[in-house]
Amino acid sequence: MAGIDSKDIHKIIVACDAGMGSSVMLASTLRKQLKDTGVTVEHTPVNSIPDDADVVLCHAGLAARARAAAPGKVLVSFQIFLGDPAVTRLVNTIKNGGTVDA
Repeated sequence: MAGIDSKDIHKIIVACDAGMGSSVMLASTLRKQLKDTGVTVEHTPVNSIPDDADVVLCHAGLAARARAAAPGKVLVSFQIFLGDPAVTRLVNTIKNGGTVDA
């Protein structure tokens, strides 16, 4: 998938693997940031991404596995769990309108 319009984003999945808690913290932060937008944020293992995900957010090290587990979904990868520019762009695009690119 090339991209998705922000108005079509209803569910974001934060996909993880290591179980260190960083992605859980990111999901919680995103829920707070997006609470007034109607977007649901869930946290799941990278191999269990649900079919109804609109956007998958994961660490760059998991991107290939996330693409394999959720082909056709918009994937946003990041380098750092808190304060990453890719995550900030995603939040701003959802709040202000625009397209989220894969």
